Amino acid sequence: MTEEENRAYPRAGLKWAVSAKVDGKVIEGVTKDISVSGAYVCCAKPLRLNEVVDMVITAPYESQSVKAEVVWSNIYGPDDNINPRGMGVLFLEISGEDRKVIAKAVTNHLKTLNTTVEDIKSGAS
Repeated sequence: MTEEENRAYPRAGLKWAVSAKVDGKVIEGVTKDISVSGAYVCCAKPLRLNEVVDMVITAPYESQSVKAEVVWSNIYGPDDNINPRGMGVLFLEISGEDRKVIAKAVTNHLKTLNTTVEDIKSGAS
């Protein structure tokens, strides 16, 4: 089974701005990919594993505020072109409306790639 088939929700390679405030400092980044359950955020100074942070994800036309936990962190990525420095986050708190916005954007992006959410969930892609 591939990593994509193991995921509970499909993800799409959408590049959205992200900002998080930690200990009075603002961390800026951009999503590499996103789903309704989490995202990979490329940033110069990723947070440590298990840190919980309030984030603002800026999608086209609107922003989503989420509380997220760092579940994977690549602090020392030697080559950002191969494995970008950043962190995987799991959304702990996200409004139903924000979840719908992300789900719609992911579905629309995947449709542009001639793939539907149903194809991914059934493993037909």
